[in-house]
Amino acid sequence: MRLCVYATVAVLAWLLGPWAVLGFAILGLVGYIRARQAGLLQSKCKLRDTRLVIGYLAVIAVAALAAIVWRLWSWAS
Repeated sequence: MRLCVYATVAVLAWLLGPWAVLGFAILGLVGYIRARQAGLLQSKCKLRDTRLVIGYLAVIAVAALAAIVWRLWSWAS
């Protein structure tokens, strides 16, 4: 099942580009922030600490947003 999820995410990211990356990053951020507020301190992710995972997802979201702005800026010029 896990490989199907990874493949689906990869296809969506390929088709939708930074919009999909931003969406998945925000979805992950919201989930981890809620989980941390509920008391989750350790994640199954390689980073383990939920604060690190939240920071990682925030960096991805900012990078995706920058890519979207750059594409729109390039397109408008």
